[in-house]
Amino acid sequence: MSERITVQPDICNGKPVIRGTRITAQTVLEFLAAGDSVEDVLEEYPSLTREDVWACLDYASRLLANHYSLVPLA
Repeated sequence: MSERITVQPDICNGKPVIRGTRITAQTVLEFLAAGDSVEDVLEEYPSLTREDVWACLDYASRLLANHYSLVPLA
């Protein structure tokens, strides 16, 4: 999906992370969902770039574009 987001089983239990870091895409998205700005995220994580933050949003958007269906369980 994105060159900036990687998934490796031995890093952060296989959660998507920003390449070269242990910062999960989920962490970045949670900051944004809580109302923090991109600048706030970059201040909290100075190793990230603005493009890394946009990559997290793009990654989440592409995941949600998949077709999901609910299957009732017994």
